[in-house]
Formats: sequence, structure tokens, C-alpha cells
Amino acid sequence: MIIKQLSVFLENKAGRINEVMTILGNAGINLSAFSMAENADFGILRVIVSDPEKALAVLKENQFGVTLTDVVCLRCPDTPGALAKALNYLADANIFIEYMYAFSSGDSANVVIRSSDINACIEVLHQHKLELIGANRFYKI
Repeated sequence: MIIKQLSVFLENKAGRINEVMTILGNAGINLSAFSMAENADFGILRVIVSDPEKALAVLKENQFGVTLTDVVCLRCPDTPGALAKALNYLADANIFIEYMYAFSSGDSANVVIRSSDINACIEVLHQHKLELIGANRFYKI
């Protein structure tokens, strides 16, 4: 149930996100989800793509600082309190969440989670019979 996510480090200047999207598009790589965070000096673009290894290679070829990390994607009902319930299970198991981002689709929400212990995170979510989206269902290939 582990999904590979790219983290691309970008200097804060106009056009840098466009460059990444153009490179990925020209390489035939489809974007499934993304999040952008920034501070005064740089931004971090986190993306889930159809071919993470190929995306890593083409971005490095184009001189981008990029890393590949493991995340999980939780699918939960798009209803009040559903995410809080799942997060309580993780907190009760002392699993620290480094960051997360979400998007909804229809009547469910998809939450990408990066935790300090990805395997323990998966185990706890499985124990509570919560649905995780695997890479084969997440990536649009």
C-alpha cells in the first residue's frame, strides 16, 4: 500500500512550477495529486505521478533537486469527523504525521499521509479496517 511521492525543491521565482509540469508532460507522465508548500527562499512541490522512477530521472536530468519518498493514501468517507477518527487511531499508536494533504472525489476523500513510520501507519490503518489506496489504483497508467 506504499505509494511513491516526489518532492521537488524549487526556488521562489515565476515559472518554476510550469517547468516541472512541462517536463513531466513531455515525458508522458501523468499527475495524480500534488501539494505546494513554500517559505521565503524556496518551495517544495510534492507530486504523485504515473511513473515515479521515470519522473525522478527526467527531473534530475533537468537539474531539479528531487527526492522520492514513501507515503500512504487513505480513502475515507467525505463526512464530518471521518478523518479525525482515522487520525485518532494513529495518535493513539504514537505515530507522528510529518505532513499530509487531501483531495475529495465524489463521496470520499483521499488523504496522502507521510508519517515517521510508514509501515506502522499502514498496520494501524489496516487494523481498524480503513481503506488504503494502492499504487496500482492510484496511478493513472
